[in-house]
Amino acid sequence: MILITGATGFLGAELAKLLAKSGARIRCTKRTTSTIPNLLVPFQGQIEWINADLLDIFALENALEGVTQVYHCAAWVSLKAADKEPMINTNVTGTANLVNLCTEKGIRMVHVSSIAAIGLAKPGELTTENHHLEQSTENDGYAISKLESEMEVWRGIAEGLDAVIVNPSLIIGASAGKEGSGALFETIRKGLKFYTSGSIGFVDVEDVAKCMTGLMNSNITAERYIITAENHTYEAITTAAAHGFGIKPPAILAKPWLMEIGWRGAAVWAALTGGDPAIDKTSAQAASVTREFDNSKIKKAIGIEFKPISKTVKEICEALK
Repeated sequence: MILITGATGFLGAELAKLLAKSGARIRCTKRTTSTIPNLLVPFQGQIEWINADLLDIFALENALEGVTQVYHCAAWVSLKAADKEPMINTNVTGTANLVNLCTEKGIRMVHVSSIAAIGLAKPGELTTENHHLEQSTENDGYAISKLESEMEVWRGIAEGLDAVIVNPSLIIGASAGKEGSGALFETIRKGLKFYTSGSIGFVDVEDVAKCMTGLMNSNITAERYIITAENHTYEAITTAAAHGFGIKPPAILAKPWLMEIGWRGAAVWAALTGGDPAIDKTSAQAASVTREFDNSKIKKAIGIEFKPISKTVKEICEALK
């Protein structure tokens, strides 16, 4: 039996679909208030859903009954300043609970971290798995939560846990709809005027799922892998998406000072409305930073050939049209 946490999310749902199509027996955790994604409706006969909060050890232990493999995709993501500490506590404690139980029961784990938990390379160099985030200078609550969650997995590995960690770059795909990374493409579709000077790694959600299953079914353990297909500037991606929608691409460079105004304005608006800010300080600053990632380690490990990002962008545009 295979357990997936976070299967109602973008990546977790895609992973569950891949495993269901392969004929695997799957159990997926969800919150009582969560909705099963439309993507997984056709596979209802192959998926056992169980309500289990990762902070509830007893429910989690019940979910792990008969399980031999765990894919840990669940995580709380928020840009709200008020959510920073509870988000860190929830993500880290939930991961620690799962690590403890998997270690005790001899269950193999693939843990989903993020490039947010990987440090910066020197200018002109590619970021590799050997770069580590400097926690003492990091202000992004999500990045801190992913770093500390990774540390829990490494602690488990030191205690005998059989586990692998993946650090996906910016995950995109048509199944995101208008949420998460899909919000960027929906904003472009509506006529985005600005682009930023930064760059980042991009990867198709299906490829992330394939990498996870490839690693799970290998003999690899106690390793960390960056999962990314291609490095692109935000200008290139927004331009490609605009062309996919048949509209004029963003033409105004949003310089750092303009991004500063943007995140402050978003914070004020979020405070007034009680919603999530469209962008926070960390995201605004990151949008102007050049970050390029090395995917040679994962390609060497499992021989993955990544889908071209241009193809994924076209698929997203078609879906949102």
